[in-house]
Amino acid sequence: MFIDSHAHLEMKDFNRDRPEVVKRALEAGVGCIITVGTTLSDCAKALSIAAQYETVYAVIGIHPHEVKAIDAKTYDALKPMAQNRKVVAYGEIGLDFFRNLSPRDVQIRRFGEQLDLAEELDLPVVIHDREAHDETMNILKAWKGKRRGVVHCFSGDRTMARKCLDLGFYISVPGPITFPKSDKLREIVKGIPIDRLLLETDAPYLTPEPHRGKRNEPSFVVHTARRIAEVKGIPLDDVGRITSRNAKELFRLPIDIS
Repeated sequence: MFIDSHAHLEMKDFNRDRPEVVKRALEAGVGCIITVGTTLSDCAKALSIAAQYETVYAVIGIHPHEVKAIDAKTYDALKPMAQNRKVVAYGEIGLDFFRNLSPRDVQIRRFGEQLDLAEELDLPVVIHDREAHDETMNILKAWKGKRRGVVHCFSGDRTMARKCLDLGFYISVPGPITFPKSDKLREIVKGIPIDRLLLETDAPYLTPEPHRGKRNEPSFVVHTARRIAEVKGIPLDDVGRITSRNAKELFRLPIDIS
């Protein structure tokens, strides 16, 4: 069994064939998909999708690209959503200094606010970090919360990976580990204990080989798992079983891992 710990089934890219996408995931051995909202409206859509499919769970929060739109009503709207039994984490939250679609000072302030809200809601966090490694780590280190969560689509170096692990976070590995030029990422993953790794697609983005260039979808997470198995020199079944157990423990998923 595999778990896609981070996808975006609520995005319009899946509007035409969402049921088939979920079906293909199940047929590929992906027994659980976690779909992650990025805006208030997409969080509501993620919850609606999770309600339709037994194997789909939701994460709610405001992406750093979108935090410029947060107002006094945003958090009040998110709080009741968090009470839904299908909500398993708060995110994805963090910093994105690559595109800077929200001002950096706003990103930093809202990141801190959302970390505190996740703590209030007793939810683990899903962290987005792009071209903001030092700032992200400084904020996480200073945060007084439980530090339960995952750094998704990890793009830092070996030192940052160790700091994430020391703080108690899991590290999530996306499709680019399959790319021919991703030796650095493969070397980092080789040094991360398998019991601290999660699998993800970030679908519809970051499509792994051999489907690179096409829309990504949860069934493709098996290709990422296969590459990790090769990197670590362990059976594919072990990668699926252990990373699924990790996701179950982090997100407190009410599913059977066998």
